[in-house]
Amino acid sequence: MISVAEAKHIISTNVTALKPVTVFLLQSRGKVLAEDIVAAIDIPAFPQSAMDGYAFAFDDLQKELRIEGEMAAGSSSVVEVAKGKAIRIFTGAPVPAGADTVVMQEKVRTENGILIIEDEKLQRNSNVRPIGSEIKAGELALPKGSLLTAAAIGFLAGIGVTTVLVIPDPGISIILTGNELQEPGKALSYGQVYESNSFSLTAALESLHLPVHKIYKVEDDADALTATLQEALNESDLVLLTGGVSVGDYDFVLQSANKCGVTQQFHKVKQRPGKPLFFGTKGEKLVFGLPGNPSSVLTCFYEYVTQALSLQTKRPLQLKEVQTVLAADCKKAPGLTHFQKAYYNGETVLPLTAQESYKLNSFATANCLLQLQGEKEEYQTGAPVTIHLLPV
Repeated sequence: MISVAEAKHIISTNVTALKPVTVFLLQSRGKVLAEDIVAAIDIPAFPQSAMDGYAFAFDDLQKELRIEGEMAAGSSSVVEVAKGKAIRIFTGAPVPAGADTVVMQEKVRTENGILIIEDEKLQRNSNVRPIGSEIKAGELALPKGSLLTAAAIGFLAGIGVTTVLVIPDPGISIILTGNELQEPGKALSYGQVYESNSFSLTAALESLHLPVHKIYKVEDDADALTATLQEALNESDLVLLTGGVSVGDYDFVLQSANKCGVTQQFHKVKQRPGKPLFFGTKGEKLVFGLPGNPSSVLTCFYEYVTQALSLQTKRPLQLKEVQTVLAADCKKAPGLTHFQKAYYNGETVLPLTAQESYKLNSFATANCLLQLQGEKEEYQTGAPVTIHLLPV
């Protein structure tokens, strides 16, 4: 067996980013730019009013200004303001030639078509957005590696961008193994259990804004699992198998992975839960064999699969690490790293009951994983510890 740190190092050295693809801007939310975006034009492309008000030449401020005409947003008319004149203007409209200042409508009075300005703080160029004041043609708009948030997408749309080169979502398949699994909602026969791993994994991936390509259910048969794994590898960038990674008579994941040309990078980690964890690669495709117990599946997903997904997508998908202190005493087995379900209140962390790998009831109320490392077996209240916050 290898340590948790060694396992994570192996993942970091065997996972590369997916090949970039071009997508429409509205399809890029949450993805990472794979190239620099440079502005093609000045934005705004014309002097633009920042207010509803009146445009005029600042040098005419002390003169009697007669109001003539108006400019609305979207107007394509070429207008010039004569000396001693002002023009009604609206937010976003082009500031006409001859004008360099806009006074907001709340700071004026009008009498018989004459503009009376009541803004003692008004300065030249007030309320006028100069050409290229947001970005100039040829300037870097967003650098490669930027996360495309809602604001970033709006900014790119505002400078005329329609498509972007991004790191795509990986194609993800889930393979469920086990003759004992029954679909929720159907009656259980003796010896059966309800299948929950596909539900938890799909939900966990959706919380990261990553869809599942396909879910397979395979009986405990070596040939059937090999055929299914090969199909999943053909269609996916990442394959998650649940169950069948130990050394029992019906555990066929290692055998099938080998037959499919998957190179084993590690099998078994000094941890609880999830000791039989398997990680393999086939070219740039990744295979994780997750232990079948529900708590082990989710723990290994959050601790290892999210690391691989972060490397594939270049997005920050791993759990946030926080240093805190224990709210109660706890124990662990020597020599193993424990990932215990726990609740963090912002100040201290409380280990929960029901830590067994087959139980999800405590996981359902946990908001973090408490990581306990090394040979130490007992931890006292107030001891400093590391936790990994679970996504909502």
